[in-house]
Amino acid sequence: MTRALQGSLLDLGDEAGPRELGATVRRTHLAHGAWIDLRPGWIAGADDLYERLAEIVPWRAESRRMYERVVDVPRLLGFYDEGAPLPDPVLVQARDALNAHYEPELGEPFRTAGLCLYRDGHDSVAWHGDTIGRGRTEDTMVAIISVGSPRPLLLRPRGGGHTLRYDLGHGDLIVMGGSCQRTWEHAVPKSARATGPRISIQFRPRGVR
Repeated sequence: MTRALQGSLLDLGDEAGPRELGATVRRTHLAHGAWIDLRPGWIAGADDLYERLAEIVPWRAESRRMYERVVDVPRLLGFYDEGAPLPDPVLVQARDALNAHYEPELGEPFRTAGLCLYRDGHDSVAWHGDTIGRGRTEDTMVAIISVGSPRPLLLRPRGGGHTLRYDLGHGDLIVMGGSCQRTWEHAVPKSARATGPRISIQFRPRGVR
């Protein structure tokens, strides 16, 4: 059962939608040509956006073969391919704002949107990079908006090393760029603590999964 979302007292006052990017974005350069940008609280009205997405997205459960057995993917998924209408106007505004800010550097727009619903602390995603498609061989960007209760996003160099932790929720934005998908891995670990639900929205360019 999905736990109830505890709203943020900071998510008040502004008109719903993306706030300013520009100088509010904080970039951290990592090893091996990777970098991340952080913009806390980027989406105003993020808690309401969580509630709408939880209700209207056609969430699906998936199973995957691991070794000799089939296991359930520990989260619910949604995907909007290039040209598909997004489920909420705020996501259209967010994608447009990300493209206005990042397309000159990226050289192309964000085109697809993947969504993950982490219902509670039992849901997670294991260490990985987005290396299906061009992310395996090319520098690219993946922009992730988190709405709902904060969950830690962990990053570490591929092959092991010091782990970085970012607690993301209530409209926070993180963008992973440069070689990040090839040379670093990221994960959302399980939690034994009582944890509210979270939705992550991942915007990617064409041919990156």
